[in-house]
Amino acid sequence: MTLIVLLIPFFPLLGFLILGPGFRFIPRKAASFIGPGAILLSFILSLIVFFNFRQFAGSPVHFLFDWIHIGPLDIPFAFLVDPLSVLMLLIVTGIGFIIHVYSVGYMKDDPGFNRFFAYMNLFVFSMLLLVLGANYPIMFIGW
Repeated sequence: MTLIVLLIPFFPLLGFLILGPGFRFIPRKAASFIGPGAILLSFILSLIVFFNFRQFAGSPVHFLFDWIHIGPLDIPFAFLVDPLSVLMLLIVTGIGFIIHVYSVGYMKDDPGFNRFFAYMNLFVFSMLLLVLGANYPIMFIGW
């Protein structure tokens, strides 16, 4: 379950990392599949988490790694998966995918087409960090 939760924000970040630096070199047709495709993969994984949420009755905090450790202060990089965050995952990825699909047609003649989808993927990644953050510093990064 931790791997699935980790992959949900990873796909929009990967879409940003592909489309961001290469926005001048990637064809529009490829960008129109990479941008929405990354969000669709996150939505599918969010559905898997939603339908299997009751089976994974363990800890709702999915620890990824130690992030900040200064003396007695220990802040892990972790994601919280509770009923509210699962619902928000579905909303962010589902509506985000619909917006991406609509934007493919709406932005078809815009010169900044690829860059737009790079920033949209970065925005969805930030929203997912905000929704999944298990502590305030991670939520602040998403904010």
